[in-house]
Parts: sequence; structure tokens; C-alpha cells
Amino acid sequence: MDAGQADAARQAGLEQYDVLGKPPSRDLQALVELAAQVCDVPTAAINMITATEQHQVAAAGFDRSICAREDSMCAAVLGEPLPVVVADASADPRFADNPFVTGSLGQVRFYASAPLVTPAGVTVGRLCVFDDEPRVLSVRQHGALLALADRVLDVLELRLRSHQLERSLAELTAARDELKRSNEHLSLFAGQVSHDLRTPLTAILANAEMLSMEPTVVEDEDLAWMVSGIDRAGHRMAAMLEDILAYARVGGDLQSRDTDLGEVVAEVLSDLAPVLDARRADVTVKDLPVVHADTHQLYSVLLNLLANAVKFTADDVVPQVTVAAERRDDVWRVAVTDNGIGVAAERREDMFVLFSRADKRVDGSGIGLATARRVVEAHGGRIGMQAADPQGTTVWFELPA
Repeated sequence: MDAGQADAARQAGLEQYDVLGKPPSRDLQALVELAAQVCDVPTAAINMITATEQHQVAAAGFDRSICAREDSMCAAVLGEPLPVVVADASADPRFADNPFVTGSLGQVRFYASAPLVTPAGVTVGRLCVFDDEPRVLSVRQHGALLALADRVLDVLELRLRSHQLERSLAELTAARDELKRSNEHLSLFAGQVSHDLRTPLTAILANAEMLSMEPTVVEDEDLAWMVSGIDRAGHRMAAMLEDILAYARVGGDLQSRDTDLGEVVAEVLSDLAPVLDARRADVTVKDLPVVHADTHQLYSVLLNLLANAVKFTADDVVPQVTVAAERRDDVWRVAVTDNGIGVAAERREDMFVLFSRADKRVDGSGIGLATARRVVEAHGGRIGMQAADPQGTTVWFELPA
């Protein structure tokens, strides 16, 4: 890259590390003092180089300062990929005219530095040690200077990652709080709407029932059919209101405890007995685990999955349903498998979206699976759907083990 691009990349790196103009941190100060001690010199500095200036973000043996980039000794060798060691800077053409050597700003003779290179390969500055008397570095000191420069970058990277983690945590906390508020608002909204709609709906159903008993209606087949249609539509609306209210309430305040999924499935099967008997459904329940979860909300999930397994099996087919679980690392996967009509692969994810329906010929509001997803995700799990073998559908959900 050219000089302009290099300066831009360097500036971006320095802005990430956020050390310019800040007091030196204890860890950086300790490293620069250690560098001076190891190299047996009175002074050392961590110099960061911008497009126009040199910033000493930590120093040992003198007060930190900022100077013009053209006056910086470290800037003169910024592109050197290895340590630079000069016994007498006044005899080195790179430094002989530098104001820190000539006496204008200082009288440096011995100078050594190692590059500070980011993981992205950008040199943001140098760790340097210097003295006003000529000297040399041993092989051990030479290696130590390079190692300490690497540690400076380690400290900067650790601080950067820590700040990023703190920001991410703050964002997640804010998102969690906002989600909680949204759930509360949704529950209040759904409750209010449900209440406001129930009153006129109750009146409609009551009037429809009374109207159906009027002799004029009883004696007129067409009128009776229309009144019956009003009654059926009203009850469907009432059921949908209950579904919407249930959707809004689930996943909010979980009352988690040790929950035996086998017992929950047994309750579901007991409540579904009339439907199962009418379809002569064959339900096999395998060993199910105990999980830490909200028992009532998991009941609603399993009730929905088992009811769907029977509902979406063709009328001329005896429903074969299996409920099983397996441990997968740190989660339990519970699966309900049927031999029903199946769901096309491209539509499976959509089935968990509110008001989506697999088959409009089958009664339903399209709220059940969306509610199941809210419950499972509120428990820290996930839910999905796949084809069963040889036919049918498997709906699974995972919960922390």
C-alpha cells in the first residue's frame, strides 16, 4: 500500500486501541519500565506514530510528550520489520541530523527500537530504549526488546477485546431489556384487544343462539344455515382471540422447575384422548428426560405438536406418532414424528411464522407453531422441522440439558 493508505490503516488501528491522549495504563507503564531495565538504559518509551505526530503513550525516565512526526526517530525507521539497534545515533545517517540527536531537542546517542505490529500487519509505532551515551545490546537484550514489543501489542489487543466484549454485553443487555418491555407491551396490548373484542363477540354469539331458536329461522332452511354460519364464525373468532392472547403471554415470566417430559406428554395424551380415539391414532412415547423448564408452557408446546401430528394425517390413514428424545452434547432434542401429509422443504421454516398454515384445507389459525417457537426460544432453545422417513414430518425442539 502507498504512504497515504498506510497512514490511514495506522490511524484506524490507533483509534481502535484508544491510547492517544490518555494517561498510560499500569500494564503499559510496567512494560516500558521493564524494557529500560532489561536493556540497562535510563529511558524508554512506547511511541505511536500518526500521519503528523509521535505520541508517547508510556515512558520511563522522563515525562511523556508529543512531537512532530518529522522530528521522530521512531518514525524514521517505522517501516523496519525488525529491531533497529544503533550504538551511536550521531554517526548513523538516518539520525545524524535529527533534533533529538543534534541537541535541538535532545542528545541521544544509543537508540534501539522494535516494531509494534497489529494482528492485521499494520505497524502503529515502536517500543524504543535510548541513552545519551553510546552502548550496545547483548543478544539476550535484543531478543527481550522484541519480546516486550510483542507484549505491548498483546496488552493493547486484550484491552480492545475487553472493550468490545463490554460493548457487546451492554448491547445484549439493552436488547434483553427491550425484548422484555416488548413482551410486556404485547401482552398488555393483546389482553386489552381481547377484552375489547370479547364483549361484542359474546353479544353476537348470544344473539345468534337466540336467533337460531326463533320459529321463523327453524322453519326456513336458508335462514337456519346463515345463522349457523354466524355462530360458527363467531366461535372461530373466539378461539383465535384465545390463541392470540396465549401467543402474547408465553415466553415472558418463566416459572422453571425440574419437569418430567414423560409426565407432561401423558397429560397431553389424556387431554387429547377424544381426538386420538376418534382417529384410532397409535402414539408411541419413548424415554423422555427431566429438564429445567416451565411445565405449563412446555405442555402447550407438546399439545400443539401432538395435535398437529394427528390433524395433518390424511383421513384414510391411521396416525402413527412417536415422541422421543436424545441427548446432544449440552442439549436434549425432543422430536414428535408423524406419518402425515408432510411439509415441503421450502415451507418448513415459514411454519413457525405467525399465521402461516401448512394446508388451508385443515382448520387452524397458524398461531400454534409460532407460539411453540416463542416458548422454546424463551427457554434458550430452538425448534425446527424436517421430513420423516419414509413419510410424514418430524418437529423437534431442543432445550438445555
